[in-house]
Amino acid sequence: MGIADKLSDRFAGVEGGLFTKVTKADVGDGFASMESGNVTLMGWADPFYPDPSIPENIINVVTEAYKTGFPSHYTMPIGSLELREEIAKKCKVKNSLDIDPKRNVLITPGSDSGLFFSMMPLLNAGDEVLVPDPSYPNNFLDPKLLGAKVVPFALKEEEGYQLNFQELEEKVTEKTKLVLLTHPNNPTTTVFRKENLQKLAEFVIKHDLFLVVDQAFEDMVYDDIDFVTPAALPGMWERTVTVFSISKGMGLSGFRVGYVVACDTLMDLYYGAAVGVIGATNTAAQIGAIAAFKDDSFMDAYYEEFNLRRQDAFEVFSKVPGIKLKMSESGFFSWINVSGLGNSAEITEYLIHEAGVAVNDGINYGTEGNGYLRIIHGCLGDRFKAKEVLEKIAKALIDFTRK
Repeated sequence: MGIADKLSDRFAGVEGGLFTKVTKADVGDGFASMESGNVTLMGWADPFYPDPSIPENIINVVTEAYKTGFPSHYTMPIGSLELREEIAKKCKVKNSLDIDPKRNVLITPGSDSGLFFSMMPLLNAGDEVLVPDPSYPNNFLDPKLLGAKVVPFALKEEEGYQLNFQELEEKVTEKTKLVLLTHPNNPTTTVFRKENLQKLAEFVIKHDLFLVVDQAFEDMVYDDIDFVTPAALPGMWERTVTVFSISKGMGLSGFRVGYVVACDTLMDLYYGAAVGVIGATNTAAQIGAIAAFKDDSFMDAYYEEFNLRRQDAFEVFSKVPGIKLKMSESGFFSWINVSGLGNSAEITEYLIHEAGVAVNDGINYGTEGNGYLRIIHGCLGDRFKAKEVLEKIAKALIDFTRK
């Protein structure tokens, strides 16, 4: 029996790119290695990558902190109290959640670890997790690694990618334990509407489920769409775990700071297990995050910038015959239906070689993502350079149909 035969079946099918080609941008170093070959990376949801973008006041605060020597020390594994206090203020204003910073917030080294950790005390082996398809790849991976079964339900383009409760009712069983939602949705940019979320709340309560919500892209919602935090809906506080990030709206991806908000019954478990699972988030990064929450005015410029960029992307790709897209509702990326042109995996490879641009194949976001591309128009510090790259993609897509 070889080493591979001795491994946990929870990791069956998980590959890191050492023996096979992996197309996910954040697995292994295959995607990153293309940059050295003069390929522009438009597949990482990392604002302004690879150009500098830390606000000057945050640079100053972190620099001064390093001079004191304090960042060489841990904070408590649950995170800096000062940071949790700033987050509580933000949650009251932004999310309509009146929370206790000493009982309802946990700081994590990024929202990915927070998302995984948040489900650990909720799931037993064999439990079922309802996951929208398409959605964030970790939504499919994390429950599997925890021994649960993922049960996908489709988000349809023709339905505006809103939740379909007829299908949810068909998929729920006595083994269903939770619904896992990314809101706004990544990759479709969908903002789930209030009435849709109210029906979800009724569904969760009716079937006695938990709801885990990743709200990493909550800061960039356009067209006056009303953004609702599901945990704030009636009856949902005790049932909902919400995961947040400073990587997207604040553009501080490399700081690796996320946070989890939940009722104290669940948070007591998270506080108790934090030291053994996630450790303490980087001290200097937490100091920078405190400065960002205390003065988040820099986000106004980011919002306007990404609003213009989504319009640029819509303008550029609307001119390509055979593709379908709607203007992004949130975030800084576009979700494009290229099924009318051909196979999305082939198109992704074609763009690397013909346009010198790497984007995301939609199949990485679920079965329903087959035939789509996710393109990060929030990359690069210069909006006009970013638009030039989008135009290169559009030209290559037109040429692809003429092959």
